[in-house]
Amino acid sequence: MKVLIIGGTGMIGGHAAVHLKKTGHQVTLGARKPAREGTPMASMPTIIGDYSQQTFTEKDLEPFEAIVFAAGQDIRHMPSGTNEHEFWRVMQIEGVPAFASLAKRAGVRRFVQLGSYYHQVMPHLIDKVPYVRGRALADEGARALADDSFNVTTLNPPSIVGAIPGIPAKRYETIAAWGRGKRPEIPDYAPAGGTNYLSVRSLSQAIAGALERGETGKAYLIGDANLTFRDFFQKIFDAVGTDRRLVEEDREHPLLPDAFIVPGRGVVLSYEPDPAETELLGYQRGDIDRAVGEVVAAVSK
Repeated sequence: MKVLIIGGTGMIGGHAAVHLKKTGHQVTLGARKPAREGTPMASMPTIIGDYSQQTFTEKDLEPFEAIVFAAGQDIRHMPSGTNEHEFWRVMQIEGVPAFASLAKRAGVRRFVQLGSYYHQVMPHLIDKVPYVRGRALADEGARALADDSFNVTTLNPPSIVGAIPGIPAKRYETIAAWGRGKRPEIPDYAPAGGTNYLSVRSLSQAIAGALERGETGKAYLIGDANLTFRDFFQKIFDAVGTDRRLVEEDREHPLLPDAFIVPGRGVVLSYEPDPAETELLGYQRGDIDRAVGEVVAAVSK
């Protein structure tokens, strides 16, 4: 299948590109700028464009049988001082469905959108958190275009664990350095609460499954391990070889500020994905320990 990956030069899109290429698909990247030198994506064909500015054209998309949309923005990407309602309108609420509509007009047959899990697990957040509302409306808007000629699916994953050669992974570098005792200013605790985690390898497997077997108009909630933030940080500490043990404290943490904990500090966002959907999409669970070890090894080079 000829596949265009929007956001294909990033960590998630890049992993998907590598995985789909290995499984026999013809992969092209769509991004605002070429892939970094030294990344596995640097040698892949690329179309330069920005979905949020509507610079892609029907002609750009016509050669492709399928599109993976992996360019959705989250809270970390919103510039300081930005009007958040306007940001989510452009980047999610209107931007994503408009791009999906362009793909449909161009004759693309399959469209896989990568969303986020909050609105599917905690729908009460839609009216409370502009980011969650943006994700929900982007998801619904793209899937509203689904029909027999345009297969649209959304994958709503949790927090993703992964790294890719050539792309900085500053958060993991900092946590690993903290675990090795090189950041003594960071106290040994984690904030109260937790969430579900999924490896980027598992996500790439789910993307391939959605491209090949996804039911049109369907939103799939995917995930792997439910962990407290303490447990997740501790896995990184264990992977770097320290014997220090973290504790949980109900206060803000410098590496996971309250602004990044969407449901609120102290909340454990846990769920189990539907086993039948997991089997349909063909992604592996029980992969977090391996992924943590891989990430720590990557940031230690």
